[in-house]
Amino acid sequence: MKKWYGVIGDPISHSLSPFMHDQWFTENELLATYLPIQVKPERLGTAIESLRLLGASGWNVTIPHKTAIIPFLDKLDPMAEKMGAVNTVVRNESDELVGYNTDGLGFVRSLEEEIGTNEKNSAILVIGAGGAARGIAHALVKNWYKNITIANRTIEKAQLLTEEIGYGDAIGLEEAENRLNQYRIIIQTTSAGMKTGEIDLPISLDNLQGGAIAADIVYNPIATPFLNIASAKGLKTVNGVGMFVHQGALAFNYWTGIQPDTLSMKEKVTDLLGGNHVNR
Repeated sequence: MKKWYGVIGDPISHSLSPFMHDQWFTENELLATYLPIQVKPERLGTAIESLRLLGASGWNVTIPHKTAIIPFLDKLDPMAEKMGAVNTVVRNESDELVGYNTDGLGFVRSLEEEIGTNEKNSAILVIGAGGAARGIAHALVKNWYKNITIANRTIEKAQLLTEEIGYGDAIGLEEAENRLNQYRIIIQTTSAGMKTGEIDLPISLDNLQGGAIAADIVYNPIATPFLNIASAKGLKTVNGVGMFVHQGALAFNYWTGIQPDTLSMKEKVTDLLGGNHVNR
């Protein structure tokens, strides 16, 4: 019997998850398909019940449902519970819906793929304190990155996140702007620059200096405003394609027990998006 999976979000038309997972199903000779499903926030509960009734084997969750979906699930993986956000749902053998979060680990894997594993003690600035930032902050700490600063428009939200992970400082965006040259790794976790989101960056990048590493979680477009500015200032850049592929591979493994080919998928997604902006 053919299985089916999907991704729910609003908006959803920009997502390349259907392309990626259908490629992996084909490569691994699995009888399955993957669908994009637009779900308005006010219809989330109805949508989850519909996915149950229609026999979905699992699905991904994107903006704005990563936290709101939790009450509609039967169980949470400990890390997803700690993060308070879910991006992957697995329907287990007991017909329970179990929530996982693969965003954070997906980001760390993509970062280390580009810069290696010798930056554990480097000063890191995380811009934003939303769902993506929470996942990344938890994964950084779990992978022994401890010198972390969270910068957010609402400093109280940044403080809550540092308390949650047990490490780091919380600062406002203006202070982050003034201290940019103090950080070795700067991670942009907001939707700024996404094709369907805001173009304006949350902070000015005037104080960026060469020698640092700039990473953006947005993968579409590859050349985000943040990375364009960082590249022009001589920074090494890490685009969002790696995170997108690695978080998807972790979800695919939860669903199928198979580890898909991430290297070739990164190349395919990069080509699909234009492929001109490569990591420095």
